[in-house]
Amino acid sequence: MLTLVSPNIPAALLVIATAGGYAVATIGMKLTSHGLGHSGIALASLGFLAAFLAEMVLLRRAELSLVYIAIIAAETLLVLTYALLIGEGLSLRQAGGAALVLVGLAVATT
Repeated sequence: MLTLVSPNIPAALLVIATAGGYAVATIGMKLTSHGLGHSGIALASLGFLAAFLAEMVLLRRAELSLVYIAIIAAETLLVLTYALLIGEGLSLRQAGGAALVLVGLAVATT
């Protein structure tokens, strides 16, 4: 079967690619919400497409529950990093929530 994404890519890279795609889509939505409609929509669409392709290959190899937790954790780190870069601060409560996501990943995968 012909695929757009090589099935030989390591699972960890596919998790990062999926999370990165979702993070790029989030950035596109943020741009759209600030009046950059066409470029934001294009960026969000490309991000969702990249996430879809990477996750499709990833789900052929791993259990949905573990894949989903790993993607959420990686996406959380990426989006929080972007938020800090654009000057949106994190409250202590938000940082605690992000830490819980990462702790949950560690517990679920051990």
